[in-house]
Amino acid sequence: MPLVEVSGLVKTYPVSAGRLEVLRGLDLAVESGEMLAIVGASGVGKSTLLHVLGGLDVFDAGEVRVGEAAIHRLDDDARVAFRNRHVGFVFQFHHLLPEFTALENVEMPLLIGGRLRREAESRAADALRRVGLAERADHRPGMLSGGEQQRVAVARALVHRPSVLLADEPTGNLDEATADRLHALLREMHREHALTSIIATHNMALARACDRILRLEAGRLHPMTA
Repeated sequence: MPLVEVSGLVKTYPVSAGRLEVLRGLDLAVESGEMLAIVGASGVGKSTLLHVLGGLDVFDAGEVRVGEAAIHRLDDDARVAFRNRHVGFVFQFHHLLPEFTALENVEMPLLIGGRLRREAESRAADALRRVGLAERADHRPGMLSGGEQQRVAVARALVHRPSVLLADEPTGNLDEATADRLHALLREMHREHALTSIIATHNMALARACDRILRLEAGRLHPMTA
């Protein structure tokens, strides 16, 4: 069975003339261990889809299953618990807390999830080591380059050992060379952590490095050859 399965997904937003339908009966199946790229024009709904898959946003109709979780049946508290346990997010902008060190930023999901500080610190340090930033653990985000900040964000996304990684334009704010290094890191982390990864991107080099590419257009997903 696919790890991620979506059927008839509909998502609308209120506008002055009524409601704007962004996702229109969208279907999707992602196998366990697959690295999937979703491409499409700006504003077409890629971020919306990822937010729905990760339990960050509700939707109007359809069914969404991630592993054993039926997202369409979860209340707000259950969605939060699902997200904190099973999903890692990487966004275009790292969203690191500027007043905290890299280590403290990576610890945050574990502390919020109720882990003891000693365990959280140990796991966060290991996560930073895995993304090549052990020596930057005590640096605040303002002391890090853009690429380093995004690597901290990757460590934070993976520190709680999720089964699914959702990345929304993860290289969109980086120069080409730094983006290439982040591509390599995402592929390495995907393999090392046995992830199922769904990456929304404009970057076709990153998309072609994935197992499969789908284009989001007119509210639905369409196959695309690499």
